[in-house]
Amino acid sequence: MDSASSEPRGDLTTRTLAMPADANPSGDIFGGWVLSQMDIAAGICAGRRANGRVATVAIDSMKFIRPVKIGDVLCVYSDIDRVGRTSLAIHLEAWVLRGRVGDRDKVTDGVFTFCAIDNDGRPRPIPI
Repeated sequence: MDSASSEPRGDLTTRTLAMPADANPSGDIFGGWVLSQMDIAAGICAGRRANGRVATVAIDSMKFIRPVKIGDVLCVYSDIDRVGRTSLAIHLEAWVLRGRVGDRDKVTDGVFTFCAIDNDGRPRPIPI
């Protein structure tokens, strides 16, 4: 879905409150904080599908659409784009509830790639 859509794509995977420690002096939340929240959500989704440990391999795309402000609830939705033999791509959308209860706005989307790994950190096949 594009940034003008009114419904998130995927399943709600994480939800967290944007706090003052995560913001610049103007009250905008740092993009790196948003990126880390998206990586956490993608890891949850990828680990569930891969049935075990996964590692982030790449951020294939990421687009910041609108700022996140202090007091916004950041909700990250995830959906599997593709599954390979050892890797998978996760589509993510971050939406906020303005001021914890206000309007819902899409603020970021992206695609992250993960690799399923064994206990020694080597790639392993993803179960079918």
